[in-house]
Amino acid sequence: MQILTPNYILTPDVLLKDMAVAFDKTIRKIAPLEELQKEFGDADVIELKKNSLLMPGLINAHVHIEFSANKTSLSYGDFISWLYSVIENREGLIGGCGKECMQRAVDAMLESGITTFGAVSSHGMDLEVCAASPQNVVFFNELIGSQATMADALFGDFRSRLDASKSVQREGFYPAVAIHSPYSVHPILIQKALQIVKNEGLKLTAHFMESNAEREWLDKSEGDFKSFFENLLKQSSATSSAAEFLASFEGQKTLFTHVVKASDEEMESLASNGHTIIHCPISNRLLGNGALDLAKVQKHSINWVLATDGLSSNYKLDLFEEMKCALFMHSNLPLLDLARSLIKSVTKDAAAALGLNTGEIREGKNADMLVLELESEPNDELAIHLILHRYNISQIYINGKLQKCSL
Repeated sequence: MQILTPNYILTPDVLLKDMAVAFDKTIRKIAPLEELQKEFGDADVIELKKNSLLMPGLINAHVHIEFSANKTSLSYGDFISWLYSVIENREGLIGGCGKECMQRAVDAMLESGITTFGAVSSHGMDLEVCAASPQNVVFFNELIGSQATMADALFGDFRSRLDASKSVQREGFYPAVAIHSPYSVHPILIQKALQIVKNEGLKLTAHFMESNAEREWLDKSEGDFKSFFENLLKQSSATSSAAEFLASFEGQKTLFTHVVKASDEEMESLASNGHTIIHCPISNRLLGNGALDLAKVQKHSINWVLATDGLSSNYKLDLFEEMKCALFMHSNLPLLDLARSLIKSVTKDAAAALGLNTGEIREGKNADMLVLELESEPNDELAIHLILHRYNISQIYINGKLQKCSL
């Protein structure tokens, strides 16, 4: 049992002052220090510096660890150009990112305060690193393949990767399923994967409506994807529509990534099914896909969270940087309200979307916590300041275990 004595606690809904936190794996009690010392007499008391702030650890719900070798290899500014550059450089990117490369990505996330992440794994190469990481990991085994003739082989590979992830036995590791997108996965494969998800109670994610190319291909089997599919896959039309794809997920809460080009009808479907949107603003900008309409998302009362995507479409795996970019990208929204929503989107809301007992400084929640060193007493605009100024993170706890300390 340990007791932390911050000056301030961001729960993240409320800012508390001059309270202490008693915890082991979970947060046992929040109260004045004297009260905690009476109740937990044998606990170690950790004195924190003046203007210290305790807040929940950050949750990065969508990242591709396997593509962490990219820095200048891929083409930005247009989705199709980027996609062709991925195909052209795939062997070098995958082959050039061994265990050390992926470990650096995981370590960088931890240094920036990310205590939980959702790893979308295309090949299973990142399983060993993710299994050994100190963070909580939702390991999304990705299913991809739009050709019916290859369905059995592709599903067999997916199933073997999923089984390998299920063999990992450690606290905070959760095998899960990712269905790549409506244009890249055959409906037969989608149904087979969803049956596994339902039978085994697994967490589920998918990409949806990231680009104009996807919009035009699913709606009309036209646009920039037409030559791509005809030349590379000998496929002349989309295997399903957007509506058919979404209908597959009815009754199965899913985290849909991007959703930049979704229609009002599709937004209504996401809302009525209790789905969550994963918003990756830097990735959307770099690939020329525009910005998610957060006002529309809020109008439809859709849950949304913020994530970094992978280094194939980002320059950092850093949620503070992502929040800062989002703060400026969505200039039509009230600044303070947006800042507060962004903080919640990478803590409490992300935990709820992933079904994890974390994301809050609250009794009974897992002790995934950050200690930040503020420069002065916080005011009502703390959420803005946290995003803009990147205060030093002096301590990081995951499931009550200290991971970093620079006090």
